[in-house]
Parts: sequence; structure tokens; C-alpha cells
Amino acid sequence: MAVYDLEEQEQLDELKTWWKMYGNLVTALLAVLACLAVAWQGWNWYQRSQAAEASAIYAGIERAAGNRDPKQVRQLAGELIDKFPRTTYAAMAALLSGKVQVEANDAKNAQVQLQWAADNAKDEALRDLARLRLAAVLLDEKSYDAALKAISGDASAAFTARFAELKGDILASQGKKDEAKTSYEAALAAVDKQEKEGAAGQHRAYRDMLQAKLDSLGSAK
Repeated sequence: MAVYDLEEQEQLDELKTWWKMYGNLVTALLAVLACLAVAWQGWNWYQRSQAAEASAIYAGIERAAGNRDPKQVRQLAGELIDKFPRTTYAAMAALLSGKVQVEANDAKNAQVQLQWAADNAKDEALRDLARLRLAAVLLDEKSYDAALKAISGDASAAFTARFAELKGDILASQGKKDEAKTSYEAALAAVDKQEKEGAAGQHRAYRDMLQAKLDSLGSAK
């Protein structure tokens, strides 16, 4: 028993010595970990709070859109973008507002909203949709160079055909038939690729429409 007590005392002395050497460091590390845990919880709460507020504003935008109130839609979209620009709701709000402004024949404000979404949306699909709609508005305004610029560069696979089609529309409006044909053919190729990867006949109506556009330019295809 005396031997056990002696070993126990030695272990206690070693522990005291170790704690004297490293105790402050251990305490500091534990304090840092505690602060990090609190900060992480606070950040999560902040993110949830931001998302909830942004969602509430977006719901108001949807109601205003349903009531055909473009001014209210524009104001609420601006508020959402100003307060929560990093949220997905901000890009969705800009897209919806752009659509509503187009329907209200307000191309200027539509361009502003869609340009913001094209430049700032975090989601690739939302960015591409914004670019596509912006280019369509610019085409209607006969701003052909700006429209081509809006859809320049690569697009995600889901939008490849749409981008090529719209590019063909712009080029056809400029009287550049050969270049328009090339774009329509690229759109058709993209649709054919999607059909091979998905359900047969899923894009048949869209393909027929593209073929009609191509044929209208005098293509022998």
C-alpha cells in the first residue's frame, strides 16, 4: 500500500509540474475554442435571421408581382438587394423585378435589375437566366452589340441551346445570316446532345422551332 501511495504521489507531482509548464497554454486554448464555438453559433443564427428577413421581403415582391404593381416590385427588390445582397433571394428578386418591368414596358429599369442579377447572382443558373433575359430586352431595344455582350462567354449546359438561339436571333436581326445560321446550328446540336442524355422527344417542339428559324434563313438543312 505504501508503494502505491508513493507512486500516486509521484504522479501527482508530475501532473503539478506539467500543469505549471502548460496550464496557461491549455487554458488559453480552451478559451479560444469556446469563443470559436460561440462565434460559430452566432454566425449560424445571423445567417438564419438574414435568410428569414430576405424571404419575407421576397414574399412581398411576389405579392406585388401578382397584383401587377411594378413600382412596388421595384422598390421591394431594391430594398432586398440593398439589405441582403449576398442572399439567393436578392438575385431572385432582381430577376422577378426585371420580368415585371418588361411586362410593364419599362425596359430601362428591367435592364438595371437584370444586369445586377447577371453580375451578382451566386448561383450559376440564376446568372445565366439573368444574362439571357437581359440580352432579350436589349434585342427588343435594338441594342445589338450590348445584347451580344450580355451572352458572350460560356453558359451552363442547361442554357447552351438558349444562348446560341438568342445569339442567332440577334445576328439575324443585324442581317448577318451566315453567322446566324451557325448559331442556330449550334443550338440544334446542343438540343440533340440534351436529348441523347435525357428522355427521347423531350425537346422535340423546341428543336422544331429552331429548325424553322434555321430554314427561314435559307438553310438547305
